[in-house]
Amino acid sequence: MALASLVLVRRMEGFFRALFFLTILLYVISTARCTSTAATGIKEAASDRAALLSFKSLVDDDPFGALSSWNDGSLHYCRWRAVSCGRRHPDRVTALDLKSLRLAGFVSPSVANLTFLQRIDLSDNMLDGSIPEELGSLRRLRYLNLSVNSLSGTIPSSLGNCSNLQLLNLRGNKLSSEIPPTLSRLSGLRSLILSQNMLQGTIPDSLGNLSSLLFLSLDHNSLSGPMPPSFGSLLSLEMLEIQFTNLTGTIPPTLTNLSALNMLALRGNNLHGEIPHFAELPFLSRLDCSFNNLSGSIPTSLGRLSSLEYLMLGMNNLTGEMPSSLYNLSSLKTLELPYNQLEGTLLSDIGNALPNLQVLHMYHNQLEGRIPASLSNASELKDLELAFNAFHGTIPPSLGALQSLSWLQLHGNQLEARKPSDWSFITALTNCTSLRVLDLGDNLLQGMMPKSIVNLSTSLNLLSLGNNQISGIIPIEIEKRNSSDLGQPNTNRQALSREQ
Repeated sequence: MALASLVLVRRMEGFFRALFFLTILLYVISTARCTSTAATGIKEAASDRAALLSFKSLVDDDPFGALSSWNDGSLHYCRWRAVSCGRRHPDRVTALDLKSLRLAGFVSPSVANLTFLQRIDLSDNMLDGSIPEELGSLRRLRYLNLSVNSLSGTIPSSLGNCSNLQLLNLRGNKLSSEIPPTLSRLSGLRSLILSQNMLQGTIPDSLGNLSSLLFLSLDHNSLSGPMPPSFGSLLSLEMLEIQFTNLTGTIPPTLTNLSALNMLALRGNNLHGEIPHFAELPFLSRLDCSFNNLSGSIPTSLGRLSSLEYLMLGMNNLTGEMPSSLYNLSSLKTLELPYNQLEGTLLSDIGNALPNLQVLHMYHNQLEGRIPASLSNASELKDLELAFNAFHGTIPPSLGALQSLSWLQLHGNQLEARKPSDWSFITALTNCTSLRVLDLGDNLLQGMMPKSIVNLSTSLNLLSLGNNQISGIIPIEIEKRNSSDLGQPNTNRQALSREQ
């Protein structure tokens, strides 16, 4: 019995001795790890500070002293102006916000050493040089805004490695060459803004793989070729801007798949063919295909775009009548169809059908009939331009109810004023206190100019009555207008005499 107890005691002593040495070993390992982690943290902190100072060293001009706190003094770099550090890693830089500070110089490649960066905003400065290829190593980067600078060269293909990037804005620089297809790797990208550069070549078809994209802007570049049909796969897309980029070909019918689309702006290209039937786009509020070579008629299906507020199809080769379905667009604020070959008349009830209309541009077409008196019911109408058509009849006095009216251009029609009552529209227009342009030239107006013309808006800076048959005295108040064309004896066949 005593022998068994002795054996048990010795076993217990061996166990506690082993436990003691194990505890010592774990302590040593833990201390070593902490020391190693601390050393790594110190090294990384030193690297972040050095990267920031390197960035500052390539800034040639800092007129607002934005980087004055960036130095080797006692202030921790996480407290330097425009620098943010993380919560989980309080010594690691996560954001640089240096927008609109008029900084001049270059973007230092050392920014890529800030490996915890999630946000870079250097927009609206005067930085030049190239975009560092090294930025492609920033795998945590979500937001990169280098817009409105003077950056040149190419878009680094390495940016396609920034796998967490959600916004890439390079607008308003001098970037050239082609759009790198590697950008299609950015599966989480929501906004891609490359407008106002000098980009060339075709649009990569692979951009259609950016399934998370909400906003795509390629305006004002020197791109060529057609728009990729693959864009019809961007089912999350809300805004598509490809204006003044020299695109050719037709508008891909696949764009009708973009059910989330809010804005489609294709102005100023060389697109031809017919306008697709954009019927199933319930959120589309802006459709701008003006300044192209589109032909055919305006699709009646556009009248099903219940959210449409801005419809701009001017400067094309569209023919036929304006479809009556467009009068179903009660939310419409702007209707611009100038410089086409449209025929027919305006709906007599247009002002009630389109009560929110603010801009109506139908000039340089082949429209006829009377100017609808109901336009007065579009109470917010401020710009009415119907010049160079074949409208006839008298000018409706009801236009005087449009208190916001600023532009009224009826030049080059067959509008008449044969008796004094036909001139009552002039008296009515004196209620339009915002009127700046009144162009009635080259019509069939005749008879005495009403005296009430002197009561037109004091904001009026263009009054044109030339090429009519008006007689009477030109009031001094009218001659003093900034730009008045009341016609001379050869343009108004009964000479207008000047008030003495």
